[in-house]
Amino acid sequence: MAGMRVTLRQLQAFEAVAQLKSFSRAAEEIHVTQPAVSKQIRLLTEEVGLPLLEQIGKKVFLTEAGQRLHATCADWLDTWGRFEQGIADLKGLKQGRLRIATVTTAKYFLPRVLGPFYAEYPGIDIAMEVVNRDRLLERLSRNEDDLYVMGVPPEGRDIESEPLMANDLVVVAAAGHPLARQRAIPLRDLATHGFLVREQGSGTRMTVERVFREQQVPFEVRMELGSNEAIKQAVAGGLGLAVLSRSTLYPDGDRELAVLDVAGFPIRRYWYVVRPKGKQLSVVAQTFLTFLHSHVQMLSPKS
Repeated sequence: MAGMRVTLRQLQAFEAVAQLKSFSRAAEEIHVTQPAVSKQIRLLTEEVGLPLLEQIGKKVFLTEAGQRLHATCADWLDTWGRFEQGIADLKGLKQGRLRIATVTTAKYFLPRVLGPFYAEYPGIDIAMEVVNRDRLLERLSRNEDDLYVMGVPPEGRDIESEPLMANDLVVVAAAGHPLARQRAIPLRDLATHGFLVREQGSGTRMTVERVFREQQVPFEVRMELGSNEAIKQAVAGGLGLAVLSRSTLYPDGDRELAVLDVAGFPIRRYWYVVRPKGKQLSVVAQTFLTFLHSHVQMLSPKS
């Protein structure tokens, strides 16, 4: 490979396509257009002299050459990432970079601490990726970010996690729902009501399904929706009940919703800061983590 002129940009595009098996998702992941990804793959293929990918229908597969390149590509990018981190550490906190990935629910509170942090360290370049749980776990497995914020840390993975703050789950209904006037509602009384939920794999959904299962109460999924905002609108429209993190409820802006007084609720969970086990945090990431813990009162939702 001594005679090849391969660029970091080409490797990043190839690694993203190889990992996600999709040109469009790869483009979204590395924040470029799909034609830009295709161009980098074409240039890389010309340098290698053999096809690296083959597309059958909408599916992308690695050729033998592609598999060999992918096996070493991750090592190269990881080495470069460590170099970037080392340079950032040498520059101190004046020009560092902070990369955070968080599940969609955390977008309701985490940005509130980024402003004060940036005000104190204006030279730091902050990037926050807001993705669903499955995408966050992909990013975690690829060690793409400094810190990850999520509600249910994955089991069976080499990770380190520490609680950040309470993440209470509450049952919500439309403000005019008959249950809104009742107190100490038994969980079994919710068995006849349909629930609006996020996609399979959502941390909130997994927790709620487990609680209903443990109490041997049927849990009827009426509809899956792609965001908490969509769920709140559907609940306000009378389509069903939902279990949401209190973090997603705005004290002054959710008058169309009522938090139900259900036995066993709120469910006390926590938001966690997660990172791969043994990951050496940069000076910037460690400073932000300390800042986050010391400013956690800014994040707690007002009941």
